[in-house]
Amino acid sequence: MTISQATRRLGVLGVHSLDHFSLIVPDLAVAQAFYRNFGLDARVEGDELALYNFGDTHRWAAMTEGKTKRLARLSFGIFEDDLPQFRARLSQLGLPLLPAPDGGNSIWFQDMDGNQVELRVAEKSSANEKTGFAMSSSPAGVPGAMLRSQIRPILPRRMSHVAIFTRDVGKAIEFYANVLGMRLSDRSGGGVAFLHGPHGSDHHMLALVASDAPGFHHCSWDVGSVNDVGLGAQQMADKGFAAGWGLGRHVLGSNYFFYVRDPWGSYSEYSADMDYIPADKDWQAGDHDVADAMYLWAPKPPEDFITNFEAR
Repeated sequence: MTISQATRRLGVLGVHSLDHFSLIVPDLAVAQAFYRNFGLDARVEGDELALYNFGDTHRWAAMTEGKTKRLARLSFGIFEDDLPQFRARLSQLGLPLLPAPDGGNSIWFQDMDGNQVELRVAEKSSANEKTGFAMSSSPAGVPGAMLRSQIRPILPRRMSHVAIFTRDVGKAIEFYANVLGMRLSDRSGGGVAFLHGPHGSDHHMLALVASDAPGFHHCSWDVGSVNDVGLGAQQMADKGFAAGWGLGRHVLGSNYFFYVRDPWGSYSEYSADMDYIPADKDWQAGDHDVADAMYLWAPKPPEDFITNFEAR
């Protein structure tokens, strides 16, 4: 999906996109095989593995090789004329800056858990409207399902969001709201929270999950139908990646999902029909019971689904 025109809530200082994330993984070749099977254009660029959607030029992730898997950085997109205001905000809040490798078009610092955060001048990569979703039934006398031999690979259209572990969900909400201008969509006490961008985005571009250490839980990728979610799960199972959770439907965000477990205990999610919050609308955030925080319907999740393997 290519964004041709950015939307904006005037007079509001806030990030417009989760531009990309950076991850350290033990083996780039293993990562490349996993994400290619998932349906992403996983390219080697120098000493990094970069993730793209096929047919698009936006880089959603950059991975480097290290001893263990861990989150290296979250990079958020901002409008160019907001850069001086963000500099001023960080100065007012007393947040020390880190050296910016690309000079004056980005700001680098750490969040409350020590994660590296980048604010970079970039085109808006979050959606400007709710992404198309297909659900139809065939008429009487016409087969509704294609033959398995006719199935084409499931190729996600864009990245929807990232979920990270945090030591304190409440403090994380405050940090990302006060510093980055993000807004709370929904939460469930101190267990999980979902944040969106003020300039139009999915119900969440960042999810926060309670843990005793920071870490990376999952990245989520938008597809066009429930059938695509199921076909994606089958596509990965056929390649040897059957472990995961789904098919199901979330309550908070409303999206249909299937999570595929990666080789290091985190997940990549096929997601369809997530709620969308336009730039000109306010979302009434709720604090929901645990029963509403996970799913409307789905199989029972794996016992270690919210285990932070980076904390070990």
